[in-house]
Amino acid sequence: MVLQTPKKVYILGVTHSGRAFRPSDWSERLAGVMSQFRPGKVVPGRHFSYSPWCVPTAINGTRCVIVDEALRKHNVMAWDFCMNFAKDNELQTFEGVPPTQHPIK
Repeated sequence: MVLQTPKKVYILGVTHSGRAFRPSDWSERLAGVMSQFRPGKVVPGRHFSYSPWCVPTAINGTRCVIVDEALRKHNVMAWDFCMNFAKDNELQTFEGVPPTQHPIK
């Protein structure tokens, strides 16, 4: 039996031209908007938490958001929102594992 690991897309806070994306809290803002998309349902009155399908983090000091393919299965419009955010802002994206080196100008 072969187990498949869920595909993840890394949206790096680096543009295709190599510049750092601003504002500096963009990853938390994007993940905050996506926090309502999660397994189960949102419980009113609970403390704020990010969705496990859209998590802000940093890789080698560069802010990024990890978007799990489970989000696409749950809500394709939410997935498209994340992918279009990256495309519209010319952000670098990587499937699987992000590169270890990404120069920022």
